[in-house]
Amino acid sequence: MTVSARSRADVAAALQDIQAPVRARLDRVSGEIWRIVATDLAIADEVNQHLAAMKGKMFRPTLVLLSSAVDDTPEERAIPIAATLEVLHLATLVHDDAVDHSVLRRGMPTINALFSHQVSVIMGDFLYARALTELVRLNDWDVARVFADASTTMTLGEMRQLGAIDALAFSEDDYDALIRAKTASLFRAACELGALTGARRHREALVRYGERLGMAFQVADDLLDYTEGQEMTGKPTGLDLREHKVTLPLIAALRSMAPAGRRSVEELFATAEPTDAQVAEIIALVSEHGGLEYARRRGDQFAREAEEALADLPDTPVRASLVDAIGYVLDRRW
Repeated sequence: MTVSARSRADVAAALQDIQAPVRARLDRVSGEIWRIVATDLAIADEVNQHLAAMKGKMFRPTLVLLSSAVDDTPEERAIPIAATLEVLHLATLVHDDAVDHSVLRRGMPTINALFSHQVSVIMGDFLYARALTELVRLNDWDVARVFADASTTMTLGEMRQLGAIDALAFSEDDYDALIRAKTASLFRAACELGALTGARRHREALVRYGERLGMAFQVADDLLDYTEGQEMTGKPTGLDLREHKVTLPLIAALRSMAPAGRRSVEELFATAEPTDAQVAEIIALVSEHGGLEYARRRGDQFAREAEEALADLPDTPVRASLVDAIGYVLDRRW
């Protein structure tokens, strides 16, 4: 079934089913998040209130709690750890929007659009600092090490993207390295943190699952940029092209694109503010030259590898939710 044929209610219901085994604990994560970021500074509190209104689907905290419960021995500390991971995720979103000068996130104004670029940068720093403060409170070096590794990897991934001089020379290997750093590292961290709080004997399997799920997630997200409009994604179709970002569909299509088509792509990337017509032309070229289909196949490959990683986990509702999370991620792409 395609996303265009699925209502938002259908997608939300699927996530609710995935979260069912950990629902009571997940409901407590939200309270922990706002405990961690609470402050008596008026402007920071105002930004926090806006972030609360922009609250996402809590997918990464869900992965922490599900991974923690794989052996039916979840630890209480998984709840504040899941909350801290979501605070780290919020920090990356605030900083990403500042770097990209984005004005919308999930259909709402970004922090830099509603307040200022300076507030956005400083608020992202504040969220990172609050996550660090909570890690000190938790006093667990293994947990802190996972957070540190993920934060470093994500930051270097962002630098890798900004440092790309010739965007159209960006290869599939470059793309894989980028999304492994920018997206999959946080999914990996979520599952590893869960393993550290209740399922240590499955740590290696959950780490692999998280990384492959994150890769599938990002491919799905990049496909949506070519296939869906603002109603589904909270951002206009072709935003990556408008921001001169090269993702897998374009990388794959360029391999078989005729010189005339490639010139059109080069013209778009040389235009500071591409027109709707330019974006539409490149989207059509990418589809015509198999870029979308190739990206779908790679997404499926990552998904299969994620499911294979779960093969030796106990056959429980938690494992079923982890498997269903793969389908949920893939459904986002159509």
